[in-house]
Amino acid sequence: MTTRFAPTTPRRPAITILGAGHIGFAMALLLHEAGDYELTVADRDAARLAPVAAMGLATLHIPGDAELAGALQGRFAVLNALPFHCAVKAATLCVQARVHYFDLTEDVQSTQAIRALAATARTVLMPQCGLAPGFIGIVGHDLARRFDALHTLRMRVGALPRYPQGALRYNLTWSTEGLINEYCNPCEAIVDGVRTTVPPLEGLETFALDGVEYEVFNTSGGLGTLTETLAGRARQVDYQSIRYPGHCAILKLLLNDLRLRDRRDLLRDILEAAIPTTDQDVIVVFATASGLREGRLVQDSYSARILGTRVAGHTLSAIQLTTAAGICTALDLVAEGRLPQQGFVGQEAVALADFLANRFGTVYAGQRPERTGLPAAREVAA
Repeated sequence: MTTRFAPTTPRRPAITILGAGHIGFAMALLLHEAGDYELTVADRDAARLAPVAAMGLATLHIPGDAELAGALQGRFAVLNALPFHCAVKAATLCVQARVHYFDLTEDVQSTQAIRALAATARTVLMPQCGLAPGFIGIVGHDLARRFDALHTLRMRVGALPRYPQGALRYNLTWSTEGLINEYCNPCEAIVDGVRTTVPPLEGLETFALDGVEYEVFNTSGGLGTLTETLAGRARQVDYQSIRYPGHCAILKLLLNDLRLRDRRDLLRDILEAAIPTTDQDVIVVFATASGLREGRLVQDSYSARILGTRVAGHTLSAIQLTTAAGICTALDLVAEGRLPQQGFVGQEAVALADFLANRFGTVYAGQRPERTGLPAAREVAA
């Protein structure tokens, strides 16, 4: 048997998924198994569409902007799994076509531009629906709401190899462009009660979780819109990526000493030529908050350790599974009328309990599929 995502409604809204890479394929697979949506998967690379077509799904080759615009007409929603630099264009076309829009972007400037578009939109614009940004923002907001006065909120997420090798102790598990973007761009934060930015790769700390030692450091984009939501309510809010010890020092050598932050295309080529990809990954989520509750200083934490699984005979890595589950949950909640139906929707609008109760969100809640051959979510504590 394999993981099942059972239908919840008899209707079949028309959905276009933009991008048939690893994450786009995972999104299509989960939604196809659910059975509630009429799916079309579009990509500029016709070869990438073959695995999707093999599942019996409609596909569309979109070599240019005209074909992209045509792919959006008459759809209920678009799920964008293209690189971050395509987000604003896709969102603009969705506003023009009056189609709900969801994406996974970690790029702060793209999200700000999409938010500006939402001022005149008649449909939902909901970027940052993946893991981080995405689920971690939902967790962070839920923790923040538990306090009468919030002092600190610290959120940490890592997509890590289960069997690390080499000095970096890292494998490529998602978009290399997105990874470099996180390592190079300024990081939003709240420091001493003031919204600000802090440098990437700084704030290095180490911690242990379940007997495994990790390091954390600042990276860009993981907070989503939380700094705006919590402005004036918290003293300290930050986001850091989790890696195995030693990773940050090597990144500083590459990006700062060798100045590869100014040659990102070259850095991408180096990383993709030297660091193998892997499906044997693990997602580590760790968030802590402290503050006053009924006059007492208290701390609450949330942690999760999530592995990959098999769905309908296909192996999904942990990053595929969690990222796809995040955006599919957002789609479900809008389709069910449980989120606003117009304008910009941040992750803070999603209640953690609603997310974890969703058929896709159960991936994060620790649901273990029957006889999958690979462990699914586990070791979840809140």
